[in-house]
Amino acid sequence: MKCTKSLAACLTTMLVCGNLAAQDTGFDLSSQRSEKQYVTAIPGKKIDHKGIVINPTPQVMDITQKDMLVSFQRGFNVKDKKGKFAHALEFLKTAKDGIKLTIDINAKKAEKNGVKPVSGAYTLTIDADQINITGYDERGAFYGIQTLRQLMLNPDGTEKKGLPVLKITDWPDLPNRGVVEGFYGTPWSHQVRLSLIDFWGKNKMNTYLYGPKDDPYHSSPNWRLPYPEDEAQQISELIEACKRNYVDFVWAIHPGKDIKWNEEDYNNLVHKFNLMYDLGVRSFAIFFDDIEGEGTNPVKQTELLNRLTKEFVEAKGDVESLTMCPTDYSRLWANPTERGSLAIFGRTLDPSIKIFYTGDVVCSDLTKETMDWLNSRIKRPGYYWWNYPVTDYARQYVLQGPTYGLDTSLTEKDLCGLVSNPMEYGEASKLALYGVADYAWNIKAYNPMDNWERGMENLMPKAKEAYRTFAIHSGDTETGYRRDESWETTTFKLSDWNDAEAQELWNEFDRVEKAPAAIEQGCANAELLKELKPWLDEFNKLGTRGKRAIELGRIYREGKDDAKFWNQYVQNLMTPEGRAAYEAHKSGTMKLQPFYDNIMDDMGEGFLIKMVGYKPQMYKGVGSFRNAGTTLTKLMFDNDSTTFYTSGISQKKNDWIGVDLGSVMDVKEINILQGRNSVDDVDYFDHVALQYSADGQNWTTLMDDMQKQYIINWKGEPVQARYVRLYRLDSKKQNYAAVRTFDVNPLRLDNIGFAIEAADAQKALYAFDKRLATTYTNEGTLSFEVVPGTKSYTLLMGQPTANGVSVTMLDKNGQKVGGAILSTPFEQLEVPENAAKIQLNGTVEIFEIIAK
Repeated sequence: MKCTKSLAACLTTMLVCGNLAAQDTGFDLSSQRSEKQYVTAIPGKKIDHKGIVINPTPQVMDITQKDMLVSFQRGFNVKDKKGKFAHALEFLKTAKDGIKLTIDINAKKAEKNGVKPVSGAYTLTIDADQINITGYDERGAFYGIQTLRQLMLNPDGTEKKGLPVLKITDWPDLPNRGVVEGFYGTPWSHQVRLSLIDFWGKNKMNTYLYGPKDDPYHSSPNWRLPYPEDEAQQISELIEACKRNYVDFVWAIHPGKDIKWNEEDYNNLVHKFNLMYDLGVRSFAIFFDDIEGEGTNPVKQTELLNRLTKEFVEAKGDVESLTMCPTDYSRLWANPTERGSLAIFGRTLDPSIKIFYTGDVVCSDLTKETMDWLNSRIKRPGYYWWNYPVTDYARQYVLQGPTYGLDTSLTEKDLCGLVSNPMEYGEASKLALYGVADYAWNIKAYNPMDNWERGMENLMPKAKEAYRTFAIHSGDTETGYRRDESWETTTFKLSDWNDAEAQELWNEFDRVEKAPAAIEQGCANAELLKELKPWLDEFNKLGTRGKRAIELGRIYREGKDDAKFWNQYVQNLMTPEGRAAYEAHKSGTMKLQPFYDNIMDDMGEGFLIKMVGYKPQMYKGVGSFRNAGTTLTKLMFDNDSTTFYTSGISQKKNDWIGVDLGSVMDVKEINILQGRNSVDDVDYFDHVALQYSADGQNWTTLMDDMQKQYIINWKGEPVQARYVRLYRLDSKKQNYAAVRTFDVNPLRLDNIGFAIEAADAQKALYAFDKRLATTYTNEGTLSFEVVPGTKSYTLLMGQPTANGVSVTMLDKNGQKVGGAILSTPFEQLEVPENAAKIQLNGTVEIFEIIAK
């Protein structure tokens, strides 16, 4: 299952997400997008646990003697009454003269001690001379051992000085708590899966649904075939690891893309189940998500599931009840009526079968209203498939923020379980899963902020502060299911500069710059470090350029040294390669990178105005979408048709995308490229009008009723406008909207007012368009006519090569009347009165050539 019904299209200089290979069978995920784009605050706060940190949070913990610690330095005299837990006790030292530790499995005794009579319940008592763990069942006793482990050990694995005297009475709120490996993209490696299974056991998660979308033997076309021998062996090893950790291994099959509702395919399905049964699988799931065609028939799905329940589950005798994922797994597109599939399941599907649901949209908060809506139709508590922290729709992010968006008023009557669909980065998903485990065990007590603080120390105890710096700035997705990020950081506009705030922000960028090295030095988990490394590299660069931007701000505000400012300004600009690297591994997207982009733009704009002597035409993106005011809109104005602004959420009635020209002016030509390409893209307004306005309130239509047009060109008598927009007309389309180019009054060789000669004269215009966002890279000779009356030129360039840029000034007869060698980014040329033409020779990026 995807966490958006379409992959979010981001900048093409970053990882541009299109339909994945696993979806190439024709199912159009992009037709069903509807992620919301608002950001909610993170509930909870950090708590001082006085050194007693247990995850998940116990239901009842009574510290009977607050100032007393029980020493266990001699070891433990272990009495495992049922002989079940030798494998689970390897973390402690045994000794005959050690403190007595008794582990028992006794449902009646556990219930008498106050636990809720559910699987996984236990009591743990620590007295001065003995420790007792009593499990309601075998799993409960194992969980009691995990609690003892956490009480004994520091996060770095070293032993504490002693154990507190206490009694814990504990049980899980939800019967099913765990993870579904259900993302698109690279499945986890075998070693990462084994690591995760151990992690789940230690944190009392009991469910692992194995259903990687890119496992060909899980889905079409090979679901009917047996696993190759080596892969089958690995699955058996996963099952054994799950048994050791009391995790139910649930093998899922995804046959709906090409299943035939006949006896042959029924037998194929049963045969595959028997093959998996022989490998040790005792829990099964059938997924009908992300398909179309005959496989979506809910009546046929019900018949299949009910028949399998009788002829396979019940016939085997040791197989758990089935779990299914419906095609209508989100309220967004589910038929809410009695004729809808959910209601059909409620009336006809065997009540033992658990039904997955992702909520109001594919990536959703878990709320009571959501579950009430579902449960009233399926006639049982739903099974929540939470698409977090999965990023298969936005692979340029590694989500490390708090685990939140989960209603703490729910009970097992509202939902039978919760599974998280994580990232393809399994180790980096542990921080979120630490929170999922905590929530599903003790819902009312769940404190997202505190859990996050505890989780970071659990995962990276020797580099917790550096990890926290990285994690607090690595939470947002920019579009879709957004998460809070950088909530402790204050940024500002250049116009609101405050020296104290600027210094504090510089300090934070300094911490950002230094955090990756500290993490690399202190992180003991090599696989986690490997997963994070590309993001850490870019995080370091973000810190560096953020610090330099603040230092530049100080130079800019002094306004004393134009050359110094410009020379350092161009050094701090991101190169196309640097931008592409960042876009592929993003962090700091909510505050830090926008601060850098905005202050660099604002300083550049102010400096350009100072150089030109007036405010030239400057484009600014506007629109109805929430991200229309972000730096993403700059991609419409960079004269690069391979980059684009994307709305990031589905389009709806009255949506629009446009440009603010900064002031009212004569507009006589408009050129727009919609979509991510002009061939078969789905992200565009397929029914649209082109409109203009002088005040942003009253709009006049220039072109109406345009249907399925990627390319829109208008030219005519000048109109007075400050704003120009594309306005969505009636349409059934729900895709994102994207615009590659939005050009108003494009500069042309025949309207610039002087002659230009270059290898590509049209592109050379970017050196004279009075826009720093567009540049011209000269690699040979650029010649331009000197406009009469010009006394000097200011050249704003990148760093010239070692040989510099040679300047030759010619009179109208072609005779040389002056010259120079340019070696720095900021240069000013005095123009002789008889100069008619200037030639620049050399390789250099030219931002602007400004005549005065």
